[in-house]
Amino acid sequence: MTDPVRLTYFLNGPWPDRAAILADLDGCLISGDTVLPDVPDLFARCGDRLWIVSNNSSDTAETLAVRLARLGLDLPAERIVLAGEMTLRAIQVAKPGSRLALFADPPLQALAERLGLRRDLDRPQMVVLARDRSLDFDDIARIAALAHAGVPVTLANPDPSHPGADGTPQPETGALWAAISAISPRAVATSLGKPAPDLPREALRRAGVTPGAAVFIGDTPETDGRAAAAAGIEFLRLERPGAAPALPPSTGRITGAVPC
Repeated sequence: MTDPVRLTYFLNGPWPDRAAILADLDGCLISGDTVLPDVPDLFARCGDRLWIVSNNSSDTAETLAVRLARLGLDLPAERIVLAGEMTLRAIQVAKPGSRLALFADPPLQALAERLGLRRDLDRPQMVVLARDRSLDFDDIARIAALAHAGVPVTLANPDPSHPGADGTPQPETGALWAAISAISPRAVATSLGKPAPDLPREALRRAGVTPGAAVFIGDTPETDGRAAAAAGIEFLRLERPGAAPALPPSTGRITGAVPC
């Protein structure tokens, strides 16, 4: 279905009875700290079949579960799949103990330390860029220099923005990468964030559900819709205020795999 629908349409159809309901977060379930219309009904109706599959690169599943609980939305961390957290866990599996030039908010910095990934801004094996709200001019210059020198770069997600509480776009990882790729146009980054299919596939794996038994609901066809299609999952586009295209015309080259 290409035309956007309201969440009430989804709730009144056959989709809530699927074995797994995958849902985007920002602009789909919440906007900032505002719970969007009909979302409490979605949580009540779908119960333990509901999964959040998000390009969020600030939280871990645990910190997001706590934040959602404060908003009256109870979902265990085990059913939350986030791009930033999955990126670090994928690196830990592929290259345990890697030295990372990691630029991320505190929850991901703490997770990297728990995973045994070492922060090294001078001689890293890899640059990992997430939504780092403390990023400054010197950091951008450092990342650009490392990318120019051929150090592999991984983005938590390629999104330039996500909607704030009033629908106003807020800067995301892709916007930071756009600045860096403008400095170093030949730089290449990889990402397992949507539109790559890694996140929905991980949710299906944890749920023990086949793609045909699931549905993915989201507000952005460029990321949610493409990820669902690549994973073989039916996609329903939600009509939400302030939704914007996820990928700008040019943000440097981004491929779908985290380097090993």
